[in-house]
Amino acid sequence: MTTTNPLGRMRVRVGDALFARVAGKDGHAARARVHETPGPRWFAQGSAIRRVHGDASMWVGGLRALLLQSLHPLAMAGVEGHSGYRGDPWGRLERTSTFLAVTTFGTVDDAQAMVDRIRAVHDRVRGKAPDGRAYHASDPHLLRWVHVAEVDSFLIAHQRYGARPLSAHRADEYVAQAARVAEALGATDVPTTTADLAESIESYRPELAATPAALDSARFLLQEPPLPPIAKAPYSLLAAGAVALLPDWARTELQVGGGANRTVGPIGGALATKAIRWGLSAALPNYPTL
Repeated sequence: MTTTNPLGRMRVRVGDALFARVAGKDGHAARARVHETPGPRWFAQGSAIRRVHGDASMWVGGLRALLLQSLHPLAMAGVEGHSGYRGDPWGRLERTSTFLAVTTFGTVDDAQAMVDRIRAVHDRVRGKAPDGRAYHASDPHLLRWVHVAEVDSFLIAHQRYGARPLSAHRADEYVAQAARVAEALGATDVPTTTADLAESIESYRPELAATPAALDSARFLLQEPPLPPIAKAPYSLLAAGAVALLPDWARTELQVGGGANRTVGPIGGALATKAIRWGLSAALPNYPTL
């Protein structure tokens, strides 16, 4: 988008900077390929998964997902040992956002190719957690945990901060559509309704605990993000919004979110999401502006 208005130019610059942070320097070209390549898609225009994954609330939901996922010791061991969350956090974010974009909005062929690529990576990610237990990223039970933590986080953030929250029926539609991607990746017994999703997360509770690596990851994500000084205050609003959406037991385990966060966090999350939407709607074609 081009504009001669100074505020408009600043808005586009903000949007471009935000988009480059999650999609990489070639993000605009990649986005055009995903959205403009002709062919059938896994999910139709107007579907619930497109609404959720196309909304600015995904920024808050994504951070909540990372915090929640870290509470599974085997999942966190895999992240610590293979993804380099401190050494290459933006690369990890770019890979995740690309996967979500291609599987949600891309052609059937591109979505399947992306899934095949990730499955090949998962096949190589294995090792032992500090407590001696073996982990393998392709373990269906572990894949299911990563999936339900993501879907729960994206949906909760959308319902709280999204431009157009889903009805109960459309929320079930979202969970069912997201299950298709998880099953393609190799997860089993994947929830397809919001009620099943809540039960699934609850079923993992006995396995969850904040390991030293999880606590370090939370400190890094919430207090030490590799950002220029000018961006740290806005990011703190986003982080507060993500923490506020965590269940009480997860905040207690991760030692985050004091009493004030319950009041300030939702306000911060709402402000951060509106600011992200304000910038991205100027920088990206057809981005939701509500």
